Amino acid sequence: MIKIGDKVPHAEFFVMTAEGKTKTASDVIFAGRKVALFAVPGAFTGTCTRTHLPGFINAMEALKAKGIDMVACTSVNDIDVLAAWGQHNGADGKITMLADGNGAFAKALGLEIDLSASGMGMRSKRYSMVIDNGTVRQLNVEDKPGVNVSGAETILTQL
Repeated sequence: MIKIGDKVPHAEFFVMTAEGKTKTASDVIFAGRKVALFAVPGAFTGTCTRTHLPGFINAMEALKAKGIDMVACTSVNDIDVLAAWGQHNGADGKITMLADGNGAFAKALGLEIDLSASGMGMRSKRYSMVIDNGTVRQLNVEDKPGVNVSGAETILTQL
């Protein structure tokens, strides 16, 4: 599993731009900036929609005031679903959605989880991290259901 001080592994995400779907490498996304990244098991799922995403939307100004250049969300969903979820919840233009459709990034981090028992298949664990120029500076991985340590409030206390 990735840990504080590690470089973020190379992965490719799909992001939605004004021109449409674009494939972008993690090296490009995280280079030269401080990013608050959080991961959800699935867009449009209960806790992700009611708690995790809104917490980061509501904390945007405070995060930026503490030096965060970008807030990003990743999930093992396709970019169309992530973009629609972001728009539906008022995150459009605030939070960068990083689609990890095949779960390659989650697996490279060692943060994949098998949720087949609930019909979701392989997904990402719920977590948050602060990435500074490609290096993990903070890491908060949930070990029980809900948003207990991976919310925006935790990140704010760590900056």
